[in-house]
Amino acid sequence: MNKAILVGRLTRDPELRTTASGVSVCSFSIAVNRRFKNAEGGYDADFISCVAWRQQAELLAKYFAKGRMVGIVGSIQTRNYDNKDGQKVYVTEVSVDEVHFVESRSQTGDSFQGSAPSAAAQTAPEMPAFDTSDGFAPMPAADDDLPF
Repeated sequence: MNKAILVGRLTRDPELRTTASGVSVCSFSIAVNRRFKNAEGGYDADFISCVAWRQQAELLAKYFAKGRMVGIVGSIQTRNYDNKDGQKVYVTEVSVDEVHFVESRSQTGDSFQGSAPSAAAQTAPEMPAFDTSDGFAPMPAADDDLPF
């Protein structure tokens, strides 16, 4: 199984190109913080190269820019080629299958003009108030815990 799930900030603006056959391709990299602190008490980051194709490529180029938080799901791929000096170059990158908005519009100041934001970018409705006079309050279920 080969599945990569990453959340990080774009290190540069996504670069959208079109192949000779007319397919959209977008190259970008994200900085993903490590889960543990370094010796200085800060968090190091890994800089991960990614490539998205077709609709995901166009979505990234349209709605994301340097510094924006993004969630991606994909697979790790390796490839190699000979550069102009005849040396073999090895590349490891994440091939993107899904792109997710992680920040809301209010967190980024973006307006998403021209299209409605995804459901992930909208705020969740507030939970109803419960009578807790008996000392117990029901625990709300997460959407992914529901049996349907």
